[in-house]
This record gives sequence, structure tokens and C-alpha cells, in this order.
Amino acid sequence: MFKKLHRQMTVFSALITSGILILMAVSCLVISERGLTRNSYERFLNNGNSCVAYLENQTILSHKWILEAKQEYGVELRILNNGKKLYFDKMNEKSENAEETPSEDFSDRDGKLSTEKMLEEAARISREEQGLDVEYTGSISIPKEVYFQTTDFYACTALIPKGNGVLSLVLVYPLDGLEAQIFHQRILFAGLVLIAILILIAFSWFFTGKMLRSLEENRKKQTQFIASASHELRSPLAVILSCVQVMEKDSGDSGKLLQTIKSEGNRMSMLVGDMLSLANADNKSWSITKSDCELDTLVLDTYEKYEPLLHEKKISLKVILPEEPLSVCKCDSARISQVLGILLDNGASYVPAEGKMKMGVEEKEKYFKIYVQDNGPGISNENKEAVFQRFYRADPARKDKQHFGLGLCIAKEIVMLHKGSIRIEDTPGGGSTFVIKLPK
Repeated sequence: MFKKLHRQMTVFSALITSGILILMAVSCLVISERGLTRNSYERFLNNGNSCVAYLENQTILSHKWILEAKQEYGVELRILNNGKKLYFDKMNEKSENAEETPSEDFSDRDGKLSTEKMLEEAARISREEQGLDVEYTGSISIPKEVYFQTTDFYACTALIPKGNGVLSLVLVYPLDGLEAQIFHQRILFAGLVLIAILILIAFSWFFTGKMLRSLEENRKKQTQFIASASHELRSPLAVILSCVQVMEKDSGDSGKLLQTIKSEGNRMSMLVGDMLSLANADNKSWSITKSDCELDTLVLDTYEKYEPLLHEKKISLKVILPEEPLSVCKCDSARISQVLGILLDNGASYVPAEGKMKMGVEEKEKYFKIYVQDNGPGISNENKEAVFQRFYRADPARKDKQHFGLGLCIAKEIVMLHKGSIRIEDTPGGGSTFVIKLPK
């Protein structure tokens, strides 16, 4: 199920982010292309104005200037003096005609207009659509010029008065270079978008996998929790039912059977209570009531409560308190006492007879430190975090009916509600030390 969900979430997130990315890329590309086109046309206008201004101010037209204008501005031009081509243009025309084959027309192989065809098309549009005939041979008093554009080129046509005659100009700027620049830019954008989409797919796969991994682990823990709880509840229920069956057949020993039923019922009540506490912690509905608490007094009260139980199991308990009075700690004293009780009860189950335990409290600069130390079998490094898991037992072979593997988990939840921490350290010489830190 999670694998299928992983794939679906990857595809969904990749499609959404890729769609947004493509939309943004297309928008940027359109803006960029408009900017390129606008700048190209403005540059042509400036170049056209420069050419017209040069022709207005010069009495002698240099062939060198024509070549330089073509090369510098990237344009093709035709200049007529009173409707006649210049000698320079005639020589160029003969040279071009000698190189052409009879089967060629005014179009290139890719369908683009040839230079001569563009000049003729510009002259036609200027005459028929713009009202400026470049073959006009009369006289004019002021220069006339028009600018326009087609799908293949930008064009400028002008009539410039020269003495008693007129000088006409046809100037075209082919758009092949601009189209090639736009094409390369589109290829670049497409390549970058494709790379970005591949990165997004990889990121989506990793991110959704990481997110689902925690959900899968929680689901496994939930399944394990339900299975463990069912197992723990099945045992006392089986005992109770068997006792009831015996009582139905023979009520002679009912007192002992009722005592067993009561014991198992109390055990079930404890388990259900622990499970409800953890459920409240999971739902964030488990609250604490903080008040001023003297931790040294709290430790002594806990000692007096559990010392008889430990003494009965032949385990000595020692309390270590600082010489200086402790500051007041803001905490839920009943809950902290519950945590200490869990730790002492846990130690009583694992520390062998004639063992020793210590409980103490210290005040640091930013926190209070409470510890419960024993010289029992200890806890391996790989199990130091696992012991706080639900229904976990460091020794699966132990079948202590009073412990379900929930105590340390509840203790950790209570400490976390206080914004504190709990960890396990190795006791020098062997054993375990539970260290609780409560912020000031």
C-alpha cells in the first residue's frame, strides 16, 4: 500500500511543481522574447536613422561606407539616384547573377526570401501600403521616410532631396539572426526546464518517501501496540475465565479463586490505565498542573514510599541531596513522583537481591538533575533508546505480571510534557543510571 501511495504522491507532487515551473518558464520566455524583439527593432530604427542622416549630409556617397554599413548594422540596402541604381550596386548585381543557376528563384532552399527579393518586397510594400514610392524621380523639398516590419525583415524606405533630384533608400534587416537567437533561447529554456523537472521528480520521490517512511513506522508501531496489548489482556482474561469455570463446577475453594480473579482484574485495570495515559499523550490531551515544588522534599517522600518495597526485596536504597538548599522548581509534583516511582519499581524488578540503588537531585545553572542509579545487569547501548518503546522488555524471557513494558514509556512522556529530557547512562562498575533534566 505504501509503495503504491509513494508512487502516486511522487507523480502528483512532480506534476504540480512541474506545471508551475513550466508556466513560470514560459512566462519568462515570452517576456524575454518580447524584449529581444523590441530591442532589435529599436536598434534597427536607430541604424536606419543614422543611414538616412548620413545620406542627407553627404554630397559624395562612398562605396566604403555602404560596405561598412552592411557589415556593422547587419542590413542590406539599395540606393537609387533619380530612380537609377548606383554603379556599385550594378557591379554587385552582375556578380550575383553570374553565380546563380538558371533554376534558382528569389527564395532560399529553406523558403526564406533572398536579399534581392526582400529589397523588392520592401519597395512594393512602401509604395502600395505606406504611400512612399522609392522609384520616384521628381523633386521634393524635405526628406520622407517610413519604417515597417514583416515576418521576414524590418524595412526602412526614404526619399532624400539632392540638388534638383532625389536620392531613394531601401534598407532591410533580415530577421534570420533574431529568429536563430530566439530558437537557441527556447532550446536553452527547454533544456533547463527538463533538468529542473528531473530534479523535482527525484526530490519528490525522496521527500514523499521520507514522509511516508515515518507514517509506515507509526503504522507498524500501532499494529505492534495493538498486538502487544491484546496479548497482555488475553492472559488475565484467560485466568479469570478459567477460575469462573472451576467455580461453576466446584465452589469449595471459591475464596482462593476470587482472590486470583481480583488480582488479575487489578492487573487488567493497571494495563488499561497505562494504555489510556499513553493514548492521552498521543492525542496531546494529557495535561499537567505546574506549581512550586521542592525537589529534595519530593525525592525524600518518594524514598519513604518505596523503601519498604525495596527492603523487602533485599535492595538497599540511598538518597543523596545537596548541602545547599535547592531553588523552587515549577513542575507537576505528582507526575514527577510517578516518574521516580516507575524508575524505582523498574529497578526493583531487575536489580538482584543484595543490590544497591541510589536516588538524588542536583541543581545546575539552567536545569535540575534527578537521577536513579542501580548496580543491576545494565542496559546495552543499542537498547538504551529501545527501552522507552511501548511493551518493550530488555529481557523477553522475563514474565513479570506486574510490568507490561509501558512504565518507561509513560515516564518519558511525563518528562517531555515538562519540556525536559530523560536518558540512560552506564553506572560506574556496572548497572544503569536514569538521568532526568527539568528546565528551570
